[in-house]
Amino acid sequence: HKKTESTPFRICQKLCKSSEITLSTLSVYTCSLKNIKQMEYFVLFRRTNQIKEELRQVKRRHYTIAIREWKKKKFKNIHCLSVLIFLCLNSQGVRKSYREVIDVSWGDPHRAGVKPLSFVRQVLAACLYPQLMDGDKLMVDVKQRAQRLLKTCAGGSVGSYSDAAGIPQIIQSVSEYILRRDGGIPCHPENIYITPGSQWALTVTNILKVLVNSEASPRTGVLIPVPCHSTTIVSLTALGAVAVPYYLSEERGWALEVETLQQALDSAKGVCNPVALYIINPGNPAGYVQSRKCIQEVIHFAAEKKLFLLADEVYQDCVYGKESEFVSYKRALAEIGAPLSDTVELASFHTASKGLMGECGLRTGYVELVNLDPAVMKYINNLFSTNSCPVLGQVALDVMVNPPQPGDPSYPLYLKETQHIRASLAENVRRVEEVINSFPSFSCQSLEGGAFAFPRVFLPPKAIEKAKEAGLQPDTFYCMRLLEEAGVLFSPGTEYGQMEGTYHISFCIMTPTDTMEEILKRLSTFHKQFMREFA
Repeated sequence: HKKTESTPFRICQKLCKSSEITLSTLSVYTCSLKNIKQMEYFVLFRRTNQIKEELRQVKRRHYTIAIREWKKKKFKNIHCLSVLIFLCLNSQGVRKSYREVIDVSWGDPHRAGVKPLSFVRQVLAACLYPQLMDGDKLMVDVKQRAQRLLKTCAGGSVGSYSDAAGIPQIIQSVSEYILRRDGGIPCHPENIYITPGSQWALTVTNILKVLVNSEASPRTGVLIPVPCHSTTIVSLTALGAVAVPYYLSEERGWALEVETLQQALDSAKGVCNPVALYIINPGNPAGYVQSRKCIQEVIHFAAEKKLFLLADEVYQDCVYGKESEFVSYKRALAEIGAPLSDTVELASFHTASKGLMGECGLRTGYVELVNLDPAVMKYINNLFSTNSCPVLGQVALDVMVNPPQPGDPSYPLYLKETQHIRASLAENVRRVEEVINSFPSFSCQSLEGGAFAFPRVFLPPKAIEKAKEAGLQPDTFYCMRLLEEAGVLFSPGTEYGQMEGTYHISFCIMTPTDTMEEILKRLSTFHKQFMREFA
């Protein structure tokens, strides 16, 4: 359909009439136009599936040809068949310069080829099929963990329901983990809720439902960083809120500056009533890590402006900058002391989907609430009681917050595997910065944490014009050409938001090192050709 006939455009028109603001203003403060940009990603996603199917068909066709020739010539040696298949796959009939698409548009380590941690999978397997513990293939500590966790499940089965807030013993484990992480600052289990993922905790369940009044006039506003994952913005506006953007400073390594928060508040005057400040630390997708000083400045700002703090800290285990350190917002708040430590309201989110575990498919996370009024807590408890997190995901969460320790039978392998993931990530960071910044038309800020790179690409005017002719954003056009010609799927910066006139690409760096080398090799070849074409 033409853009003027699309559903998102009609929604935008209705919203403009109802709120009596211009379409250009609406594009800044809501995600209705964001939905139009998302349609561009769906174009990328659909084309990716088409290319994968084309490659499968080519491969099947060449396998068929090879087997037919093998039978026709009556070769008996299986090695001859292997040679024929190789020759067919490398024949002129293959239309693409690659045999498979590498998809690093998601923050999904396992999809990208990172191997699951053995201890996690062994405990999960033992809980799913307890008979595995009868033999001697599992370590003693694996069996002990599985047995302990099964005792916490109703009927001794992970197939049973759990309490709405989560299994109490696992909540206790999460509480002890937070206590250790924050240097002994008290953590109360009754303030913790286990949820089907951190985004679910933030949006569908309930924290935003408490904050957002969909019938208020002016509407409720939430300050959102740019860049920021579009899922959060979509969820916000679906609840009737207004996303108020504050722009991170790319020139200063995507630093969060309090001045920009004030500018965002000023821009919201007459449009909405901001009640919350959403923070992502470590950054997704920009890869920054906030300093303790920066965090404390943000807390003071939130206290002064009476803003509820929403701290997305899901990549807290992925910090690799030499001078970077993860400090939780809860810890920084406690270190400031009274009266702020007793009054600033905070929700902190973490998940088993990210970090070293990368168990995205298990959809499990938690939220800890700090300094909320008891009456509000009672209401939130009622909201959480409508859904409970799958028990298997809670098992994974227990393993994440309480991994094998020195002296445990599983510890040597666990240490080896986690060190390998960390070393691979550090090497990928080094190579991404080295290769990306070797091109004059690219700029990648230092990566300090998280699982993404978000480099800026300086596109030639001819490429920008060509993108307009294709009805795409320039960085989406770049990603589409990269997909077609190199078989690599990135996300365009337009999906996350960016300063007007700038263009970015985003890709997951939590991959095996050989995969990242292949990605950078394909990107380098493509980018040189692309820039020559549109010079």
